[in-house]
Amino acid sequence: MLASPSYSRAASRFPPALHSSGNVFTGFIPIRRRVTGAQVCTRRSTLKVTCRRARERVIEGESSQMAETNKQSFKVSSGEKSPLGVSQVDKGINFALFSHNATSVTLCLSLPQSDKEDDVDVVELVLDPSINKTGDTWHICVEDLPLRNVLYGYRVDGPGELNQGHRFDRSILLLDPYAKLVKGRSFFGDSSQKFAQFYGTYDFETSPFDWGDDYKFPNIPEKDLVIYEMNVRAFTADESSGIDPSIAGSYLALIEKIPHLLDLGINAVELLPVFEFDELELQRRPNPRDHMVNTWGYSTVNFFAPMSRYASGEGDPIKASKEFKEMVKALHSAGIEVILDVVYNHTNEADDKYPYTTSFRGIDNKIYYMLDPNNQLLNYSGCGNTLNCNHPVVMELILDSLKHWVTEYHVDGFRFDLASVLCRDTDGSPLSAPPLIRAIAKDSVLSRCKIIAEPWDCGGLYLVGKFPNWDRWAEWNGMYRDDVRRFIKGDCGMKGSFATRVSGSSDLYQVNQRKPYHGVNFIIAHDGFTLRDLVTYNSKHNEANGEGGNDGCNDNYSWNCGSEGETGDAHIKSLRVRQMKNFHLALMISQGTPMMLMGDEYGHSRYGNNNSYGHDTALNNFQWKEASLNISRFHFRFFSELIKFRHSHHVLKHENFLSKGEITWHEDNWDNSESKFLAFTLHDGVNGQDVYAAFNAHDYFVKALIPLPPSGKQWFRVADTNLESPDDFVKEGVAGVAEAYNVASFSSILLKSM
Repeated sequence: MLASPSYSRAASRFPPALHSSGNVFTGFIPIRRRVTGAQVCTRRSTLKVTCRRARERVIEGESSQMAETNKQSFKVSSGEKSPLGVSQVDKGINFALFSHNATSVTLCLSLPQSDKEDDVDVVELVLDPSINKTGDTWHICVEDLPLRNVLYGYRVDGPGELNQGHRFDRSILLLDPYAKLVKGRSFFGDSSQKFAQFYGTYDFETSPFDWGDDYKFPNIPEKDLVIYEMNVRAFTADESSGIDPSIAGSYLALIEKIPHLLDLGINAVELLPVFEFDELELQRRPNPRDHMVNTWGYSTVNFFAPMSRYASGEGDPIKASKEFKEMVKALHSAGIEVILDVVYNHTNEADDKYPYTTSFRGIDNKIYYMLDPNNQLLNYSGCGNTLNCNHPVVMELILDSLKHWVTEYHVDGFRFDLASVLCRDTDGSPLSAPPLIRAIAKDSVLSRCKIIAEPWDCGGLYLVGKFPNWDRWAEWNGMYRDDVRRFIKGDCGMKGSFATRVSGSSDLYQVNQRKPYHGVNFIIAHDGFTLRDLVTYNSKHNEANGEGGNDGCNDNYSWNCGSEGETGDAHIKSLRVRQMKNFHLALMISQGTPMMLMGDEYGHSRYGNNNSYGHDTALNNFQWKEASLNISRFHFRFFSELIKFRHSHHVLKHENFLSKGEITWHEDNWDNSESKFLAFTLHDGVNGQDVYAAFNAHDYFVKALIPLPPSGKQWFRVADTNLESPDDFVKEGVAGVAEAYNVASFSSILLKSM
C-alpha cells in the first residue's frame, strides 16, 4: 500500500492542455468559441453545446436540441437518471452522473472523426439542472452518437470552500465513476505518457462475448481450494517466459501458462488488482520514488473497467475486456477459479498535499471520501485518502462494481484489500455491523462468490478472527502466518500456537456457523518476503525503493539460517531448502484454506526487498529460466506433489472443526517453552487412511515414537524434508517405517497409513 504523489494528466484524443496550476496540469479542453443553445421550448432553461473544429449550430425543438459537427449531427434530450454511467436506450446513449454538491456539470465528448491526431471533434454539453437533473443525479441522452470509440468525461463545478470539504475544479476533465471501459495510456509503464488522461468509453456495437455452450463455472467448495496469489503482468512479462513480446504480460499470455498452474496443482488464482490503475503515479513529480512503476496496482482509478494495459499489444479497453473474458473462460475450462484482489479502501487521488484529481475527488469529494471534523481527508489506508464505504451512495457503487465483475466477467470471488476500512462509519469510527459488509454477504448475485477479507487497515483496526462475517466472510489469517513462521524458525514457546494454527484456528473461527475454511492460511503473500527470502534474510533490504529503507514491515519473523543474503555455504543452503519445504508442508496439511505466492514454487527471490510494489523488473517478474533449472524443478516437484496430496486426502480439509476423535496429539510437553517438536495424527474414520505429521524445529535430531497404524494397515513414509529429491516426497509411500523415526533438525515428516 502506498501513498500517491501527483501530477495530473495530458490529453490524447482531446486537444492538449494549455492551462497549468503550479506543477499540476489540469488537462482541460481549450475552447475556441462557445455557442449558447436556444431555449428548450417546453422548459425555461438553456442547454449549451460547444463543438471544436466543427460547424456549430443549435436547432430549437420540442424537448430536444441538435448539435452538428463537420462530420455528423445528433440530438440531445433530458435523459434518464438510471442506470448511472453510460447506457444504450431507445433514443440514443444515456449519460448519468451522481453529484450531490455540484452546481454545474458539463459532459465532454470526443468523437472518432479521423486517424489524424489533430482532427478532433470535441463536444461539450452543459447540463441544465432544471432539465438534466433528478435528485442528485445529472443526466442527458445524446442521439446519433457512434456505438463505440467515443471518449467522454465530465467537468464538474460546485462550492469552492476547501474547509467545507469540497474539491471542485471545473478545469479538470473527470472520469465517470461508473465507466465500464477506461482509456488511458497505450503501453504499460511508458513514461512518455506519464501525464496521460483517463477517459470513459463504451462499446454497444460488439456482439456479446461467447462463453460457449459447454461452459460452466468450476464451483469448487471452499474447503477444497488451494489459492495461488499472482500478478497478471509479472507472471509472463519476463522474456524468459518465451511468449511473444506483443502479448507478454497480458491476460492472453496468462492463458499460455495455464499448464504450469495445472502441473502445480492449484485450483484458484487470486489476481493482484486488475481494475484500471495508474502505474506511473509515482512519476508525476520529483520525489524519492519517481524511478518506480507501480506494478502491484493498489491505486484504483476506476472500479468497473479491466486494466486496459493488460491487453495484448496496444492498451485498448475494448480488447482488454474481451481478453479478460477469454482468460477467465480458459481458467474455468481448466478447473481453476478466478478471485480478484479488489481495492475499495482508497483511490489513486492521493491527499490534499499532492492531489491527483481524476474522478471522485472532483465530482463530490465530501460524499466519496471520509473527512474529519475539519473536513480534511482521513487516511486509514496509508495512501492519503479513505473511501467513504458505508455512505449509501458509495456502498451502492461498490455493490454495483462487484456485481458487474460477477455478471459480466464471471469471476468467482474477491479478496478485499484492507477490508477493515469497509467496517468504518462515515466518520471513521468502527462499526460492529457494517452495512456494506452485510450487503455483500447477503446479495443474491454475489451468493456463489468467495468473499475474503484482509481484516486490518492502516488505522489499527485489527479484526483477525473478529471480522463481521454473517457466516460468509473468510479472512486472511495473519496470526497463522506469524505463528507458523515463528515455530518453524525455532522460536521458543510457539508449539501450542503452532498446533492451534495447523488444526484450523478454532480460537478464531469456531463461532456461530463459521468453518475452518473461513481462515485463509498463508505464510507468504505479495507484500513481505518471498518464501526464499524468508529463510535468507533477517532484515529487509529495501534500498532500491528510494525511501532509505524506511518502508516495508520490520516484523518479518524471518531467519537467514546463519548468513545474511546469498551464500556459497553448502550447510546453510541445505538448511534453507529444508526450511522452505517445512513451511510448505505445514501449509498443505493445515485445516483451512491454503494460499501460496506466485514464484515460491521455484524459490523466487527479491533479494530481501519486502515491499517491491514499484519494480517492473525481474525483482517481481516470474523467472521462467530459473524455474526450469534442475534445482528449481526438484523444489517445484516437492511443492506440487504436496498440493496434490492435499487434494486426495480429505482428512486435511475438514468441513467442520476437528473433534477429539479426528486428531490425536502425540504430546505431553505442552507447558515446556523450550520444546520445539510437535507430532499428531489425523484419523480417517471412513477408509482408515490416517495421516501422521511431525515437525522438529530443534537444532538436533529428535527420536519420534510412531503410533500404531489403524488395524490392518501400516505406515508409509510420504515426505521427509531432510532427504534429497526425489526421496523427499514419494507419493506411493515408502514402506518399512519402524516404531521410532529419527526426525532431523529443522525438518518434518509425513506418513500415511495403507
